[in-house]
Amino acid sequence: MIKTGLAYLFLVFALYLFCFRKDTEKSRLSLLASGQTLGRMAPLLLAIFALIGLFQQFVPPETIHAWLGADQRFWALINGGLVGAVAIGPPVAAFPIAGSFIASGAWPPAAAAFIVSWVSVGVVTLPFEAQVFGWKFALWRNLLTFLCALVIGLLIGGVI
Repeated sequence: MIKTGLAYLFLVFALYLFCFRKDTEKSRLSLLASGQTLGRMAPLLLAIFALIGLFQQFVPPETIHAWLGADQRFWALINGGLVGAVAIGPPVAAFPIAGSFIASGAWPPAAAAFIVSWVSVGVVTLPFEAQVFGWKFALWRNLLTFLCALVIGLLIGGVI
């Protein structure tokens, strides 16, 4: 993972060098905007990583394996989708959490269903969605996206 991060940093650095040669002012403004974005995102990212640390220390791997492990394929997939459906937060948070699930023994399709469900199903935001679009639409959309999250999890499991 460190090699991937360093590769991205090198690529971004090379792109900035290229852009500075083309237009110094736009590149400077781009760096300023990226610094402001980093400043806004830093507390969120720190909170996410702190949450993952708490999760890894207080939720035993046996529990993750029992709920999301390959032994219980059907229920692991359902549980992964349900946990993602009730989670709330920025989509970027789903990836490190799913990674910690897999590191603790979760079945990869269950982790994939967790990610897709987190991004697409909104149990917590359902009342707001229903207020805007109506209950029938909101319930059907959430049900269909939940089922799609399970199918995508299975498809990803077939690829891995």
